[in-house]
Amino acid sequence: MLDEVHEGPRGFGESRTALQRGAVWYVRVVEGTLEIRLFGAVIVAAAGLLWATSGTQRERPLLTGAMPDLVRAREAAVTAHPGDPEATRALAQSYLDANQPGLALGLLGAGAPALRDDVRTQHLQARALLDEGRNEDALAIESGVVAACIPLAEGPRAGAATGCDGNLLGSALRRAAILRELVTLGVEDTRAYPEMSYVAYQNATREARVTPAGPSAL
Repeated sequence: MLDEVHEGPRGFGESRTALQRGAVWYVRVVEGTLEIRLFGAVIVAAAGLLWATSGTQRERPLLTGAMPDLVRAREAAVTAHPGDPEATRALAQSYLDANQPGLALGLLGAGAPALRDDVRTQHLQARALLDEGRNEDALAIESGVVAACIPLAEGPRAGAATGCDGNLLGSALRRAAILRELVTLGVEDTRAYPEMSYVAYQNATREARVTPAGPSAL
């Protein structure tokens, strides 16, 4: 990298210029590495955000090898039992796991009022809307789930809606907090704005840590 060092003032100047060029090259390489590392950290944080907003732990954001067979099996179950809300929600969950939120929304929206009004169905709808980049709509629905289930924080017989349990309430509280931050920051599609999504995630989790009645208290 360095030029040959010559004797005399001229040689000294040439070698110093070579050192300067080498220093500039090194700084650019280091800056590029830092930028790559920062971008990678943001992407990882965005992936964590998507997991955190996805709901309960049994939800999986990526399509696995066995998922197509599972989707077909659950589609067959819904065809055989079209009025079964559990079968319908299970199929909607499979659509979400297969990254098909539009199919999940169509399936749940076409159900009977008893299915659509169930908080478990609404929780799935909020996830599907989030995956479609419709965070304001997702927040409106998820806030309704929280309002319906929050009486559980006062005890199991405090008048929570049918279908509520501690896991659902904790998931809804966590997702609603993150969605609220995303909407405040003007982020609709979390995949398109990973940096801002990471900020929203950090804000929401920091608020949860300082709030005694947060999901961790359930």
